[in-house]
Amino acid sequence: MAKNSGKPEVSAYLASEMSETTETLSALDAHPEAGRIRSRKVADGVATLIVDATGLGAADRKMLEQELRDAAMRIEGVREARIAMTASQPHRMLLAVGSGKGGVGKSTVAANLAIAIARSGKKVGLVDADVYGPSQPTLLGTDAKPTAEDDRLIPVEAHGLRFLSLGQLVSPGHALAWRGPMATGALAKLIEADWGDAEILVVDLPPGTGDVQLSLIQKSRPDGAIIVSTPQDLSLIDATRAIDLFRKMDVPVLGIVENMAGYICPHCGEGSDPFGSGGAEAAASEIGVPFLGRLPLSAAVRAASDAGNPPAAGEGPEASAFADLAARVAKALETVRR
Repeated sequence: MAKNSGKPEVSAYLASEMSETTETLSALDAHPEAGRIRSRKVADGVATLIVDATGLGAADRKMLEQELRDAAMRIEGVREARIAMTASQPHRMLLAVGSGKGGVGKSTVAANLAIAIARSGKKVGLVDADVYGPSQPTLLGTDAKPTAEDDRLIPVEAHGLRFLSLGQLVSPGHALAWRGPMATGALAKLIEADWGDAEILVVDLPPGTGDVQLSLIQKSRPDGAIIVSTPQDLSLIDATRAIDLFRKMDVPVLGIVENMAGYICPHCGEGSDPFGSGGAEAAASEIGVPFLGRLPLSAAVRAASDAGNPPAAGEGPEASAFADLAARVAKALETVRR
């Protein structure tokens, strides 16, 4: 055994130094976000902090960094403050909402599905990738424009979720006369935006099976896709093509949603089926994909959507229908994750 030289052991010396550092920077404990400080030390008047910024948007990260720097500089003996902001990348699932053709209510379903998932407790982002007909700003009732930080877009918040749309970047009524490469480049900007701690990104795709769909699949590969269709044969023929595209690209098809299925007259209460009935369920069985349920043709949904008040954000039978759909989709996504 080595003889004691009479000098303090190294471990004791380091413990003393750490204690002094902790006491020096103890004033930082008063900050509301002090729990994010993972490491703190002072050496030669320089305070160094390592801070966990996981889940914070760009603006909040910048604000927290400045607040901690200011707080550290107010501490006696500190002449410089160095702040290192770190963040773990959250596991984020990407859900594509597609349709074989336009006019089947895909964007309305995507918006209300995203809101219903958010109301279930998930942190959700919505990407309006319907390049040639972006309608999410109208459906969500806001014309707010996204900002940018470090060359990344900062999504707008509405109805408990974050969203981005090309409709936010152009003047109302102006056409987006873009060729394929421009459209796919714009989609990449939306997907790569600062989504913070969002757990699920719902992507409202344009109808059909073109460049935007292929680009999304190749670059971002959705964890799953759902297809929206009306019950009529004409819509189902195109829906089948959309399912075939996702299958060929190895994207799990979580199921088909039958939209505009049945109509109840608000005056006499009699039901009718202007687009037929049960077609999507029969097609799902024939193709071999799950049937996720029916959403009725509803004047209330139409009026609320036009007014920017998504039914899923409220109460009533329409909200319940979207909540049920969200529960089935979330369950399917969990199955895919496993």
